[in-house]
Amino acid sequence: MKSILIVGLGNFGKHLANQLNLLGHQVMGVDQDEDKVNDVLPLLTNAQIGDATNPAFVKSLGVGNFDVCMVTIGDDFQSSLETTSLLKEMGAKFVVARADREVHAKFLLKNGADEVVYPEKQVARWAAIRYSSDHIFDYIELEDGLAMFEVSVPRSWVGMSVGQIDIRKKYNITIMAIKQNGKMNVSITPDTILTENKTLLVLGEYKAIQKCFQI
Repeated sequence: MKSILIVGLGNFGKHLANQLNLLGHQVMGVDQDEDKVNDVLPLLTNAQIGDATNPAFVKSLGVGNFDVCMVTIGDDFQSSLETTSLLKEMGAKFVVARADREVHAKFLLKNGADEVVYPEKQVARWAAIRYSSDHIFDYIELEDGLAMFEVSVPRSWVGMSVGQIDIRKKYNITIMAIKQNGKMNVSITPDTILTENKTLLVLGEYKAIQKCFQI
């Protein structure tokens, strides 16, 4: 369990607080809009109403006590930048800031952000890949060009064993798990037979997965 500070309780901040709450983390939310704070209050361990560009207010939060501080302000980049910088100045251990554009990311990273996230850009990319193909069910991009995809079993593989398709040798892709009826099976052997009612969780270089599954 981690202690996490969220500054900015708009739509993204609210959804983030909900997910962190479901994961069992301690979450403190901050916004200068009282209505937004009250709306998210049931999802929070603690909350404060105030201006996160005010040094005295930020100091009062004890930001050094949080494992992660997340700046999720989306409608005022200047406030986001000032808040990010203040958090770092006040001793925040790790600051994650929201950005909408590359130029914003550059300024945030130069002024205190340890990492930057692009909610709209990342969701748009996910949706484009997910819904532009009939056989992709989910995916996540990892570091160094790697990705993990959940894909349906190609028609030409149905009835074959994992050993027969030899996906690792041909494409350097690893089948991490096989999913059927919502249940994940990670005990994969060369004799595991693939059927059309299963999906594969595969890991490999993004380009290799694209080529193998014709994404």
